[in-house]
Amino acid sequence: MAQQENYLDRERFCCPICLDLLKDPVTTGCGHSFCKSCINTHWDKGEERGSYSCPQCRQTFTPRPVLVKSTMLADLVEELKKTGLQAAAERTERQRELGLRRQTIQQRVQDTEKDVKLLQQEEEALNGSADKAVEDSEKIFTEMIRLLEKRSSDVKQKIRSQQETEVSRVRELQERLEQEITELKRKDHELKQLSDTEDHNQFLHNYPSLSPLSGSTHSSSFRIRPLRYFEDVTAAVSQVRGLLQDILSETETQILQIVSQVDVLLPQPEPETRADFLKYSQEIKLDPNTVNRQLLLSEENRKVTWMSRQQSYCNHPDRFTGCCQVLSRESLTGRCYWEVEMKVGVGAVRVAVTYKNISRAGSIDECRFGLNDKSWMLYSDGNSYSFYYNSLMTPVSDPVSSRVGVYLDHSAGVLSFYSVSDTMTLLHRVQTTFTQPLYAGVRVSHGSIAEFCKLK
Repeated sequence: MAQQENYLDRERFCCPICLDLLKDPVTTGCGHSFCKSCINTHWDKGEERGSYSCPQCRQTFTPRPVLVKSTMLADLVEELKKTGLQAAAERTERQRELGLRRQTIQQRVQDTEKDVKLLQQEEEALNGSADKAVEDSEKIFTEMIRLLEKRSSDVKQKIRSQQETEVSRVRELQERLEQEITELKRKDHELKQLSDTEDHNQFLHNYPSLSPLSGSTHSSSFRIRPLRYFEDVTAAVSQVRGLLQDILSETETQILQIVSQVDVLLPQPEPETRADFLKYSQEIKLDPNTVNRQLLLSEENRKVTWMSRQQSYCNHPDRFTGCCQVLSRESLTGRCYWEVEMKVGVGAVRVAVTYKNISRAGSIDECRFGLNDKSWMLYSDGNSYSFYYNSLMTPVSDPVSSRVGVYLDHSAGVLSFYSVSDTMTLLHRVQTTFTQPLYAGVRVSHGSIAEFCKLK
């Protein structure tokens, strides 16, 4: 009962705003008391409206009242503190802290439950995607096997048909030769009989009736050739097998790389040191079918140089015709990192990532990196950096180096550009949502050179 009375006494001397014991108490015209700082803060918020109300009874005062310290209340509060009310105040404060802790815990429980639900959805989506990929891959490989079996059957049928034709020709010639042999033997027997005739008159009488000897049907009409009839077919099929093995080997590496880049959207810290970045290093090779004719590719299609004369590249629908740009051959998904060494001439070097469906011709905004919503670009003139996206320019003030590092976390929607020297200095970071696979790109102009570095 005493505790309840103390609690009620304490409540009478608490500020209705901060719920703590009155500090420097003042009383308004309506008779309610507050901490001086609390009521002033409350009235400061109503300054724009030009009216001041009591937080407890809502009575309005105009103009703002001048607050005078309530000496009696101040003394009473001090007396309460002296009489032991401070122990109850401490309990109330601790109770308030416990309440805040519970709120924090409950909020974390709600957030964690949401994360668990998202992970369950992620697991279902991952399993569904994997099952579909396996099913689709099996169908594709089955179609490829059927195609090979059909080609095998076609080649076999063609060989047998040609075999039958050629064997028929050989047998026909053989029969003709056998007939010729029979005829020659008959002639020889006839000549032998005439030669054996003892009667001279009979010999001379029969000699003119001998039929003339016809010409040989074989003589040099055919020759015995080395036994290489269908060996060329085998060689051709072996060549196809070699090409297919090369294609399968190349695509297997690409497919396995893509599979290894599939990851769940779990929170993971971004790399900090260059060694951390190199764990995600990606070898970039440029696509000759996309390079502008003003650019020269070299160093295994990793280096691009601006040339004063156009190069004699063939026509291709993927080739940039209006901008001195080129794209990577491989698409970029998952987490990957690469570096570009720049030698800036009179012009500039622009390091970019872009969707593949960026325009290859047309207006400048449609095809140039950084001037549309399909590409992100870091510009360097050798003295400063600027970042461009959708024609919006963001200045970058960090020190310039000759090498730029690019880190991409496709799933997390993170794209970061770094200045690479003895340390890694972040130049610009993008947080967005990528809706398609990305490709590395570079644009150089007037005497500039850019090379995608070998990092492994």
